[in-house]
Amino acid sequence: MAPTGKNAGKKGPTEKQPKAKVARYLKSQEAQINEGVKASLLLKGTRCSEVMGHVLKDLRAMKAPASKLLTKKNEINLFDNSQSIEFLCTKNDCSTFALASHNKKRPNNLVFGRTFDNELLDAVEVGVENYKGLNFFKGAPKKRVGSKPMFLFVGDKWTKDETLKKFQNLILDWFRGDPVDSLSLKGLDHVIQVTAIEAKVYFRTYYVKLKKNPSGDKAPLPLLTRSGPDWDMTIRRTQFASPDMWKSALKMPKALTKKKTKNQKTNAMGETIGRIHLERQDIDRATGRKTKAIRIAEATEKREEQEAIDEEAKREEEAEGNMQYSDDSGDEVGGEEEEEEEEKVTTRRSKRRKK
Repeated sequence: MAPTGKNAGKKGPTEKQPKAKVARYLKSQEAQINEGVKASLLLKGTRCSEVMGHVLKDLRAMKAPASKLLTKKNEINLFDNSQSIEFLCTKNDCSTFALASHNKKRPNNLVFGRTFDNELLDAVEVGVENYKGLNFFKGAPKKRVGSKPMFLFVGDKWTKDETLKKFQNLILDWFRGDPVDSLSLKGLDHVIQVTAIEAKVYFRTYYVKLKKNPSGDKAPLPLLTRSGPDWDMTIRRTQFASPDMWKSALKMPKALTKKKTKNQKTNAMGETIGRIHLERQDIDRATGRKTKAIRIAEATEKREEQEAIDEEAKREEEAEGNMQYSDDSGDEVGGEEEEEEEEKVTTRRSKRRKK
C-alpha cells in the first residue's frame, strides 16, 4: 500500500534510513502550503452501464487536465470499506473522485467524494436520470481546457437542508479548479446551474458567449447556450466527516493565516476600514490650501480693517485736541473771577479798618 499522510516518513525500530530518492518521494507526499488544483479520479465499479461510462468521460472533459480516468473495473464498496478508494486516490495523487456503478437495486449510481490526509472525508451517492451528454448537443460550443465554471444554486433548500448544504460544498470543491489571484472574462466560458426542487437536484450546463454591449459599456453581455452535460439527480446515501476531522480539514497553516491588524476591519464590500487615533488638533491654527479668490478677499478685509483703525485713531486725536482747548479756556476764566473776589475782599477789609 502506498504511504499515507500518517505513516509517510516514519521508520520502525529496525528500518534503515531511506535512500535519497525515496526520501524525496516521501517529502513530496507530505502536506504542502500551496496544494494547487485538486485532481479528480474517475473510476468504475464492479458493474457499470454504458450511460455511466459516458458520464465519467464527460466529467473528465469538464475537469481536464486535472482528471484521470481508470478504464478497469474495481470491486469497491465505498460505504462499507473505504480503504480501496483511499489507496487509489493516494496512488494517483487525487483528492477528489467519482465512482460510477450500476445494479438492479441502485441503477445508474454515481458517488461524488473527496479525501483529506489520504482518508475519506465526504461521499454523496446520487442516482442519475435523463442524462444528456456533451455529444447530445451537436454544434454547441465546448468549454476551454482549464477554464473555471460559474455556479448558480437555485432553490431555498440549499440554505435550509443540512445535507444539501454539505453537498453544495462538495460540488464547489469538486469543480473549483486551480486557485488563482485574478480572473479573466475569457476564462469564464461556462455556467453550471444546480436547482433543488422537492426530492430532486437538476444539473444543467450552459456555454457563455460574450457579446459587445450595445449601450457602449465596457462590460460585455453574456449569451447562454445549452452545451451539456445535463442530468437529474436523486440523493441516496451520504457519509460526511466527523466534527473533529472536519475541523482539521478547515485548519489553515500558519504561513497562510493573516495577522490581525488592530483597529482594522473589512466590510461587506471587501473594503478595509480603519480607525486612527490622533492627538487633539488645534483647528484655529490649521491651514489649508488657499485659492486666489480667498487671498484677494483676505487682503481686502485687512485693508478695510486698517483704514477703519486709522479713521478711528484720527477721530480720537481730534477729540483729544478739542478737550485740551476747552480745558485751557476754562482755566483763564476761572483766574479772572478769583482776582475780582480777592479785590472785593481787600476793599471790604480796608473799609473796616478806616471805621
